[in-house]
Amino acid sequence: MKLHEYQSKDLLAKYGVAVPGGKVAENASEAKAIADEFGGKVVVKAQVLMGGRGKAGGVKLFGDSDSAATFTQELIGKRLVSIQNPDGMVVDKVLVGELVDIAEEYYLSVLLDRAEQKLVVMISKEGGVEIETVAEETPEAIVRLHVDPAWGVDDFEVRDAVQRAKIPAPAQRQMVAMIKGLVQVYLKEDADMIEINPVAWTPDGKLLAADAKVSIDENALYRHPEYNETKDDGAEHEIDAEASKLGIAYVNLGGDIGIMGNGAGLVMCSLDEVNRAGGRPANFLDVGGGANAERVKTCVGLVLMDENVKGLLINIFGGITRCDEVARGLLSAFAEMNVTIPVVARIEGTAAAEGLAILEGSQIVGAKSMQEAAAKVVELAYA
Repeated sequence: MKLHEYQSKDLLAKYGVAVPGGKVAENASEAKAIADEFGGKVVVKAQVLMGGRGKAGGVKLFGDSDSAATFTQELIGKRLVSIQNPDGMVVDKVLVGELVDIAEEYYLSVLLDRAEQKLVVMISKEGGVEIETVAEETPEAIVRLHVDPAWGVDDFEVRDAVQRAKIPAPAQRQMVAMIKGLVQVYLKEDADMIEINPVAWTPDGKLLAADAKVSIDENALYRHPEYNETKDDGAEHEIDAEASKLGIAYVNLGGDIGIMGNGAGLVMCSLDEVNRAGGRPANFLDVGGGANAERVKTCVGLVLMDENVKGLLINIFGGITRCDEVARGLLSAFAEMNVTIPVVARIEGTAAAEGLAILEGSQIVGAKSMQEAAAKVVELAYA
């Protein structure tokens, strides 16, 4: 679960990481009042969970509070569109923060290295730019420090990494403290990503998290109920957000062949087979084990919310899930939704014969194997 910038900064500050002052505003008058607190010299940032806010016109610097208020008025309710998020997102609040005079910009992040089964701290003297560009053009500019979550990290290890990253000597002590703070945030708050870009070194010798991105592991939200109250679905596709509310595993993939099955592995195999048959998967949807007719109906509805879907592949292998329940759910969904696209189903396993009998005479085309089902749905959808 991604946090907004203001939420991320509040969380970092809780663990002693220095951040610029700032408050959230939802209208022009609030923005003006906050800007007045900082003497009018502020930066106004749209609080939307998307990359490229600056290029999309969602970030601007001001020297007086009236201009900041006017910009806020223009920004609230506006849809920002970026390369990372072509569908765009509507701004409903902004962060009005004190303007920081920056002498140098660095990069800092904490991620999970699954191969090493450890955290990895990434440090670079080249901040303020996309880290992917740095990794491609000057990979030696990125220093990596692995941290065993069971043992934490020692000061000498962090100091060595900071020195190898060629962070200037005057900033090194504060950088070490910031890294240790981020590791604490990562471990105690069940984060799965923390990124500060840029880390700002000011002319008066202060190190600040000028921007911050924090993502919390959704599997750990039961330990952090406070995040449920502030969860923002704005960064997700509309259907992803709806699926999340319903507790259904759904990922939008941007294609036009809808796919649903029971079990993540089976659905992933279905994606591969559709690709192999020349199709473009529109989504990943796992119905889950033991799905009843109502849940299947709900899942079909989610897939068909995507107007780009030209065909639907249903791949069910009944173990816990009964195929006759799946069949009833499909017929119920189709009766209410007036489905007009071709649908191909491969149903096998528990009560498969009963399920196929229920589907007889319907618009659903049967298939004996996953490969056959994928080929048929692609053929029918692109005919």
